[in-house]
Amino acid sequence: MLTRGTGVALWRQIHDRLEREIASGRYGPGDRLPSESRLSAEYGVNRHTIRRALSGLEEDGLIRVEQGRGSFVREPVIHYPVSRRTRFSENLSRQRREPGNVLLLAVEAEADPRVAEALAIEPGDVVARITSAGEADGRRISYSTSFFPRTLFPGMVRAYRELGSVTRALKHFGVADYSRKRTRIIARMPTTEEAEELRQPRTRPVLVTESVNVDGAGVPVEFGVCLFASDWVQILVEP
Repeated sequence: MLTRGTGVALWRQIHDRLEREIASGRYGPGDRLPSESRLSAEYGVNRHTIRRALSGLEEDGLIRVEQGRGSFVREPVIHYPVSRRTRFSENLSRQRREPGNVLLLAVEAEADPRVAEALAIEPGDVVARITSAGEADGRRISYSTSFFPRTLFPGMVRAYRELGSVTRALKHFGVADYSRKRTRIIARMPTTEEAEELRQPRTRPVLVTESVNVDGAGVPVEFGVCLFASDWVQILVEP
C-alpha cells in the first residue's frame, strides 16, 4: 500500500492516507482509529512508524489520544462560558451535550492559606472538600475540587453525596442562588494524577480556573479549582 524509495517518509504517507480517510468521513468525529498493532500489520511497518504518523495527526489537531484507550477523531471543541452565573450542566445542555458528574472524593479538611483567603475564613478552619470529574456525552473534560466553609454548611459532605450537585446542595442550606465574584484563568502542565483523571497525556496542557462564588449578600460560599482538558474546551469570558 505504501510507495518506497520516493523520498516521502513512510510515516508521512500513512499520515496523509489517514488524513484523507478522516476528511472523507470514513472516520467521523469521536470514532476510534484502528489500534497501533492493527495499523502496523495493515501497512507493513513497525509500530514506531505508526506512532509517528499518529503524532503528526494529533499535532495537526485531527485526532486526540486517550491514555489506555487509543486514538479518536477530534470532535468540535466545547465553548465553555464563564460569567457571573456559571453552571456546568447548563453550559453543556445549551450546546446539546449530555452533562455528567462523577464524585471522586468528599471529605472534611482544614483550609490552607489559599482556601482560607478565598472563603474569608481562618487557615485551619474546617471546610468540606468535594472533588469530582465532569463529563460531556460520556467523555471526561474536567477535574475539579470545591471548598465550602463548615461554619455555613455543616453536613455539606453528606448533602452533596445525597444530592449530587453544588447548586442543589447549596439550596439545601438556604442559598437559593449564587454568583461568580471572580475567576482566574491560567494554563499549565498537569500532574500525573490530574492527567490520569482527565485521561490525557501529561505532556498536554490544561486550562485551570480558580473561582470564588458568593451568595446574594456577597458572602463567599465556594472556592473552586477546575482543570479543563485543553483539547476539548475553549473558555469564553462573558460579562
